[in-house]
Amino acid sequence: MAVADELNVVLTRMRTAVPELSAALVATTDGLPVAHSLNSGDANRLAAMAATALGLGRRICETFGGGEFRETSVSGLLGQMYIYSAGPKAVLGVVARPGANVGLIHLEAREGASEIAQILQQR
Repeated sequence: MAVADELNVVLTRMRTAVPELSAALVATTDGLPVAHSLNSGDANRLAAMAATALGLGRRICETFGGGEFRETSVSGLLGQMYIYSAGPKAVLGVVARPGANVGLIHLEAREGASEIAQILQQR
């Protein structure tokens, strides 16, 4: 199975487990989309912004001595984006509608990020 196909299986499973997710994507740390499942939006832009947030999060953690960066979020009036480190090569971003179950999002996305890191590590 191709890498993108394996990653899309992970994204599909997350979106099935958390119906409030309107988007999920995997991007390289350079901001290039590798796999995505979007209802709308531009995968290229979301990938670039998720990678930028990952880089900034890593720098912030480094500056305050927080250890290895894991995740961050951006909240707006109409939704949230959660960004997770997926190993040294990738970032996972998920977009949720307002009122989504944040605990369930974190549970599924943290597991997904770990699985994504393992898939990419094998390549």
